[in-house]
Order: sequence, then C-alpha cells, then structure tokens
Amino acid sequence: MSPAGTGPTPSFDIDTSAVDLSEATVLVVDDNEQNLELVQAYLESLPCRIVAARDGLEAMAAIDREKPDLVLLDVMMPRMSGFEVCQKVKSNPATRDTVVVMVTALHEVGDMERAVECGCDDFISKPVNKVELVARTTGLLKLRLVKRKLAQFLAGDSGR
Repeated sequence: MSPAGTGPTPSFDIDTSAVDLSEATVLVVDDNEQNLELVQAYLESLPCRIVAARDGLEAMAAIDREKPDLVLLDVMMPRMSGFEVCQKVKSNPATRDTVVVMVTALHEVGDMERAVECGCDDFISKPVNKVELVARTTGLLKLRLVKRKLAQFLAGDSGR
C-alpha cells in the first residue's frame, strides 16, 4: 500500500529474460564494407532488425528514419566522424536515449576521452570479437528496451 491512503502503489516487474529483442533495431555504421558485413554477420543470430550506414551523414539520416535503439559506430569515417555523429545524437532530445557504442581501432587515451565527452555509452575495439560484440549488444539492447518500457509505464501507458 502506498503512503497515506493514496491507493495501491503500481508495480513494475523487471525481468530482462522476458525482453523481446525482435522489437529492437541496431544501426551498424562503418565506411569499410568488409567491417560492415562482418559486424552484420556476427549479429545475425540476434532477432533484432539490423540497418547499415556507410558514413556519418548516412548514419544521421538512418537515425532520423529508423529510430534505432543502438548504434554501433565506427569513429574514423569520411564526411562526418563517429565523434560528430555521437555528439549530434546525444545532444538531440529526440535521440539522446539511443545507445551509442564506438567500434574503433583507436586506443589512445585522448580518443577515448573525446568519445566519452561526446556521450558514447560503450566501446568495442577492432578487430571485433564476435562473442564480445553479441554479448554487449544483447545486454545493452535489453537495458534499452527495459528503460523504454519503464518510461511508458511511468507515463501511464502500460501497454493495455
């Protein structure tokens, strides 16, 4: 019971094993076609929808169009870097909850600091390890979907 007769307190059960990843969309962004195809192949075991972009400008258009839950973002790209894409995504109220994972061969502390300053949520180093990629993507997608359901619940839209 909630305080002082305000009625029952609603409950929100969090069971990440019940999260349906088929509701999720992942955007993979890389200007190197082989890297793009490899990451897509690694993720094909997941039930989520996979969308691809080949540079930062394509990524921004895909983010506006597809509203992905998670972006796997190469850093060094022509036309617009991953740092710029991440900063734009995280500074926009409509997209700031999108999970951004930098997939990079950069290992300098300054590069990682810059990525954190841009708002990235996680890093995956190149060459990409399949187990690490799938595990992190799965975990971050589950968290994203649970947060979305919680926000809907708190807004009074319990999905009924």
